[in-house]
Amino acid sequence: MALFTSSAMRENSIMISRRTALGCMALGAAGVPSAAAATFTGRIPLAVSTYSYWHFKTEKYPIEKVIEHAALLGFDGVEILHRQMVDESAAYCSKLKKMAFERGLSFPMLSIHQDFVSPDATERQKMIDHTVRCLQLAARLGIPCVRLNSGRWKTIKSFDDLMKVKGDEPALPGYTDKDAFGWCTDSIQKCLATCEKEGVMLALENHWGLTTKVDNLLTIHKAVSSPWLGINMDTGNYPGDPYEGIQRLAGLATIVQAKTYYGGGEWYTLDLDYPRIAGILRGAGFKGWVSLEMEGKEDPLVAVAKSYEVLRKAFGG
Repeated sequence: MALFTSSAMRENSIMISRRTALGCMALGAAGVPSAAAATFTGRIPLAVSTYSYWHFKTEKYPIEKVIEHAALLGFDGVEILHRQMVDESAAYCSKLKKMAFERGLSFPMLSIHQDFVSPDATERQKMIDHTVRCLQLAARLGIPCVRLNSGRWKTIKSFDDLMKVKGDEPALPGYTDKDAFGWCTDSIQKCLATCEKEGVMLALENHWGLTTKVDNLLTIHKAVSSPWLGINMDTGNYPGDPYEGIQRLAGLATIVQAKTYYGGGEWYTLDLDYPRIAGILRGAGFKGWVSLEMEGKEDPLVAVAKSYEVLRKAFGG
């Protein structure tokens, strides 16, 4: 076998570099945009949330069945709702990981619940501890991102009643949203060391509560100012025009939850234009996961399949 001298290797490297440059020049002359200048038009991976099959009904819908159905339909991944898990045992987590791997599926996000909007430091610490434990759980499951809630004032006791006023909840007497921003920022920052250690991001959602308002979500995100805190952009959680909110968050989105409402929504119904939403996201350079949250009353085995076709057509197949 012939050996290259160092000078020959340098000469060969220069020739390759020249050929590469000439090739790029030829593409440019032919009108093909460079990767840096082009709007992203590639295939966006689709997941389905296990929530799509359950909606917090009395009996938990098995995550194993979601994995099987997701693979059958052609999804790329499954987003796991933490409250839908049977337990956090090593055996259960290993079973879910093995099932997904054998079917070519990923777990892009673990969706959890916590509430940092409380003047009680002890209560906030409980939520911090819960979030840290869930970050560690996500790492064991091979999940790179955890959905994060800000929480809410709970001055409107029923979530159903909160939906009737589109998340517009008054603060506790003697407090303001500014107090809540500080509690949330401080609590999230106390989770970041675990994020870095485990290699798992947090993604703050525009969820009903303090972050119903896009301005509030952005205030917290900016105050935390960490590469380990992203944004989970939900397409349906807006008190006003959803497209205005989507446009504002698209450039910052780490992951997207895409709502559909076949059979009428559990709390409200939107007729979302997914080709338009896909265009907004692509224009903002979004390349991450889109995860379906089917929140309608139709049989999920039917409605999730319909939703998959809508999203795959909009986001590329």
